[in-house]
Amino acid sequence: MSSAPADGDAVQLPAGWEKRLSRSTGHHYYLNIYTKESQWDVPDKPAEPVASCGPEQVQCSHLLVKHKNSRRPSSWREENITRSKEEALELLKSYREQIVQGRASFAELAQNYSDCSSARRGGDLGPFGRGTMQRPFEEAAFALKVGELSEPVDTDSGVHIIMRTA
Repeated sequence: MSSAPADGDAVQLPAGWEKRLSRSTGHHYYLNIYTKESQWDVPDKPAEPVASCGPEQVQCSHLLVKHKNSRRPSSWREENITRSKEEALELLKSYREQIVQGRASFAELAQNYSDCSSARRGGDLGPFGRGTMQRPFEEAAFALKVGELSEPVDTDSGVHIIMRTA
């Protein structure tokens, strides 16, 4: 019968795992570098890479409309955002409609109305891989084809429309 090593002891982890320290509890936990899932118990087998269909990274532009319940309800445009989530969604839908109907370009609307600092680049976020964006945003971005525009996507930051550019 083997006993678990103390936290101070060096443990050779199976491939695909990292040992991390929880800031809230002060205890160590183990992170699967592929799925980003964590566990308290020392892993006993290698983490399997997630079979991902699709590209390793994408490039997207987005237009973000924040609301009063957003993680940080302020932006370069507005110091204190007070609109409701429903109002933010209505604004976003009107921007999407203008783009779809050809009345305005994505970059033009993002530059003028996005609550993200990427607005000055027409909403361009540059290339990014999996695991770098909030999950709903990432799932929507990776599901798009180049040139395709998403339906509204809800994240902790607010509501977005995303256009995949590469």
